[in-house]
Amino acid sequence: MASGLRKRAEQLFGIACQAADPARALAAALETAPLPRPDSGGVYRVVCVGKAALPMAAFLLDRLAGKPHQTLVVTNYENAGELPGAVVLAAGHPVPDTNGAAAAVAVERLLEDASPADRVIALISGGGSALLPAPVAGITLEDKAAVNRVLLANGFEITEMNLIRQQLSRLKGGGMLLASVAPVVAYILSDVIGDDLRVIASGPTVAPIGTRAEARALLQSRGVWADLPAAVRAVLTGGAAAAPLPLARNILIGSNRKSLEAMADAEPEAAIVDDHLTGDVADAAARIVQAASAAQGPACLIFGGETTVTLRGKGLGGRNQELALRVALAMPDLGRDWVFLSGGTDGRDGPTDAAGGVVDAGTAGRIRAAGADPAALLADNDSHAALKLADDLLVVGATGTNVADVQVLLIGPGG
Repeated sequence: MASGLRKRAEQLFGIACQAADPARALAAALETAPLPRPDSGGVYRVVCVGKAALPMAAFLLDRLAGKPHQTLVVTNYENAGELPGAVVLAAGHPVPDTNGAAAAVAVERLLEDASPADRVIALISGGGSALLPAPVAGITLEDKAAVNRVLLANGFEITEMNLIRQQLSRLKGGGMLLASVAPVVAYILSDVIGDDLRVIASGPTVAPIGTRAEARALLQSRGVWADLPAAVRAVLTGGAAAAPLPLARNILIGSNRKSLEAMADAEPEAAIVDDHLTGDVADAAARIVQAASAAQGPACLIFGGETTVTLRGKGLGGRNQELALRVALAMPDLGRDWVFLSGGTDGRDGPTDAAGGVVDAGTAGRIRAAGADPAALLADNDSHAALKLADDLLVVGATGTNVADVQVLLIGPGG
């Protein structure tokens, strides 16, 4: 029975990813928000950034066939490929690298070369923040990478992370708007719970989340100010006023909630329990176990969000793998078969080859049978090793999209 539940859970994960298909989402958006036309003599300048950049760009270029355009695509290595009619650049994610810095310069040049007669079309999806590192004067790429490591290791949520990142970048927090004299229209695929446009890819076409003073206060309140490079602290201490931003049109085309609804539509017994599963991964696991304990009869409980992990060990994993392992260890005896899946819709969870994990009542026993202690592995943040021993990793490869994480808990009938 558990094998059947496992197969169904994986099918529902696939449905969630399909619902976030970038080309399908962009096609629907263009029906109600069509492309603006350049003025006489103008061209389309297309900037596509994020994990879903390539399929979004491919669809748009079909629509632009025969029209003058310059198109630049920046995506992560796993999702990169050739696209006739476009320049495709691959860069590092989640840790920014030199290829990303070069891609950021290429984006700036494309925008700076625009004339008022042109129209800038920005196709933005999750991952764009790391893919376009453009350090402000005074800091280096390594400084930004060091900041990223501090934020990830100390459980900062995505909005908090991007508040800080925006202060250190030329392109984030509306930077694309400042680089172009041409009007900008952005079509945005959200990987952020709540769909705050300022947070998705660090908001290159919208106003920033906050100020340098607010970023500094947050870092100090969390006790990590002294862990930052001196150059970063100097920038965040500076009081330069933000430049006023030109107006842009930002259009949301897809989100985590839409994927949860697609999962629910595909399963008669489904209920969306929580579409804001955020915060500490241990708290999220407790909420899932509580929902499972309260379920009556066969159930399909759906969750979506993006949790955070505070690193205390030296192991390898990601938030979805750790969430799955925590649920496996905390779930009481339900007296029924059950399967829990947690996966990133981009197909990657942390710096691993897995999208997440699929666990059941036998997960802990399989880890012990392989000669390891699941609790010790969890304490070392080594969820990847634990789930690999249990053959419970969810490995799907790059999906070409990204709308954060989805979870499904399937509970079978009583025995």
